[in-house]
Amino acid sequence: MKNLRSKHLIVVGGATATGKTALAIRLAQHFGTEILSADSRQFYRK
Repeated sequence: MKNLRSKHLIVVGGATATGKTALAIRLAQHFGTEILSADSRQFYRK
């Protein structure tokens, strides 16, 4: 039987200094996952 578990991508966006990082950390802890952070010039983890 195939694994029918769906995957989701949560995107947190917004202006500078609005608490995006704190929210992303809380979401990652809640869902037991990692954070992939990206801006206009970089991609990095943690």
